[in-house]
Amino acid sequence: MTDRHNRDMDRQPAPLPEPLPVPTVDAHAHIEIVTNDAPDSDAVRQVLDDAKSVNVDRIVQVGYSAEQSQWCVDMANAFPGRVLAAVALHPNEAPVVPDLEADWAIIEQLAQDPRVRAIGETGLDYFRTEPALRKRQQDSFKWHIDLAKRTNKALVIHDRDSHDDVLSILLEVGAPEKTVFHCFSGDVEMAKICIDRGYTLSFAGTMTFKNAPALRDALKLVPHDQLLVETDSPFLAPMPHRGALNTPAQIANIVRAMATERNEDVAELATALSVNAERIFGSFA
Repeated sequence: MTDRHNRDMDRQPAPLPEPLPVPTVDAHAHIEIVTNDAPDSDAVRQVLDDAKSVNVDRIVQVGYSAEQSQWCVDMANAFPGRVLAAVALHPNEAPVVPDLEADWAIIEQLAQDPRVRAIGETGLDYFRTEPALRKRQQDSFKWHIDLAKRTNKALVIHDRDSHDDVLSILLEVGAPEKTVFHCFSGDVEMAKICIDRGYTLSFAGTMTFKNAPALRDALKLVPHDQLLVETDSPFLAPMPHRGALNTPAQIANIVRAMATERNEDVAELATALSVNAERIFGSFA
């Protein structure tokens, strides 16, 4: 998630794109911020229906606090076949919650729900965290890594201005078998390291931005079976709608941009991304 404190969602949604030729998955979204409504509400259903109308028919709803992770679980249970959940404390949340261990206990309990398939988003974010609080953030990241391994679930990593420490901690404590870098923000050299270690790289609308040539270069290197696509909605709407309210439907625009950069067929790429999501997170049924 780009900025968990941003709740100014008065922007208009980006227009619905042309449908993809085959169904695929939004691997990372925050629908509760898009709708500001209950997890089983008509507003949430409309977001899902809009996405399905352009062949984005499955979504991973991702947690960033104890309370909001419960919302994710409730949404996943309200929409079987369409939504799975991830639960965690965001790295910006971990240094400031009053009782970190109490919130960890809530996350661990939520992780037992059968529709929770990942621990995330966790990781490090040095953009908003002052140096004095980074140790607490790192400890929380290590705790989430351990939880992912103990529950045999995927790990979803948020990494902002902290590439070296994220990679070092994963090497120090051992990464889970399924490790996903959400909204990958590294360069070619970091992509090579992640690929060599078997991590999965998830690309968002940022790869369409004019100031992101390094992301596009990295995207071209990633093998088919280590690649995901996401919106991180409601943030990061892809070009030409940058600044609009992002929704899972925009996956269609992102996949087309990815296919162009990789010189691949859109349908083949969308199918590979769908297969990868179900291998990492399991069946949505």
